[in-house]
Amino acid sequence: MRYWRKPLDFDQVTVPRGEVVIIADRCKGCAFCVEYCPKDVLAMSEAFNVKGYHPPEVVVDGECVNCNLCEMICPDFAIFCVPAGDPVAVEAVISIAAEEDKFAEEEALN
Repeated sequence: MRYWRKPLDFDQVTVPRGEVVIIADRCKGCAFCVEYCPKDVLAMSEAFNVKGYHPPEVVVDGECVNCNLCEMICPDFAIFCVPAGDPVAVEAVISIAAEEDKFAEEEALN
C-alpha cells in the first residue's frame, strides 16, 4: 500500500509476521481463506486431500501479517496462524489437531 504521505510514526511501527499452518485433510475446499486473505498469501492447490478436495497452499512465504482472518473464517478449523519463527507453536497446532482427529474417529466408531 502506498501512502501520499508518511505516517509520523512510520519508523516505529513493525508489521507482525506469521506462518500459516494448514491441516489439509480437514479442508473441504471452500476457499474462504483464499478470498479473505488481505495479503494474498494463499491459493488453492492442484493436489487433492483425503476427502477429494483441493486444500489451500501458501504461495507467498513471509508475507503473512498474522491477522488470523483465515483462522476465524474457516468452517472446518483446517487453517491456523502462528507467529513467525515459532516452531514450538507450529508443532503444538499440528499435534493438537492430530489428537482431536483421532478422538473424533474413535467417537465416530462408537
